[in-house]
Amino acid sequence: MAHLKPLPAETHPQLAKDFKIFEEILGFVPNSLLTMQRRPKMVEAFGVLTKAVMDPEGEVDLGFKRLIAHFASRAAGCQYCEAHSLIAANIHGVSQEKLDAIWDYQTSPLYSDAERVALDYAMAAGSVPNAVDEELMVRMKTHWSENQIVEILGAVCLYGFLNRWNDSMATDLEEPPKQMGERVLAKGGWTGGKHTS
Repeated sequence: MAHLKPLPAETHPQLAKDFKIFEEILGFVPNSLLTMQRRPKMVEAFGVLTKAVMDPEGEVDLGFKRLIAHFASRAAGCQYCEAHSLIAANIHGVSQEKLDAIWDYQTSPLYSDAERVALDYAMAAGSVPNAVDEELMVRMKTHWSENQIVEILGAVCLYGFLNRWNDSMATDLEEPPKQMGERVLAKGGWTGGKHTS
C-alpha cells in the first residue's frame, strides 16, 4: 500500500497539460505524479525534463529509450518503474514479441549488438555503486555517437529520479503495467513487490 495516497487528477487544474504528457507516454496518468502533485511545481519541472529526455527529434528511438529506462530501473530494483517502462516501450513501437524476449536480450535475434551494449550500459549506469567503466564506454562508442550516448544516459537519469520516488513512496501499481509485469517480468522473479496490494 502506498505511503501517500494519490490525489485526484483534477486537484490542480493547471497540471492538466503536464498530465497529458504522461497520458501520451503511458495511456494514463501515473499514480507517482498524482502523489507528486502535492507540490505542483515538481510535476511541472518533471514534465519539462521528460519532454527533453524523450524528445521525438532525438537520435535514439523513443521506444528503445524506454527499454533503457527499464534496465536502469531493473538495476535500481524499482518494480513499479520496471513495469511502467515496458508499457511505454510498447506504446512507442517496441513489439510485444521483443518485450517478451527481454530476459534473453543478450542472445535473442530480436536485439542488435548496439542494443545489447546500450542495455548493459543502462544496467551499469543505474547500479549503485555505478558500474560504468572504460571497457563499457569503448563498447558504447563502437555503436553509438556521443549525442546518442548523452540521450541514453538521460533516460537512465530520468528514471533514476522515478526509481527513488516510487520505491520510497511504495507507489501503487496501476493495472496495465501490472499486467505487463505479470506477462513479461514474472518469469525473472518480478512480483510487483511493495507496489501491489
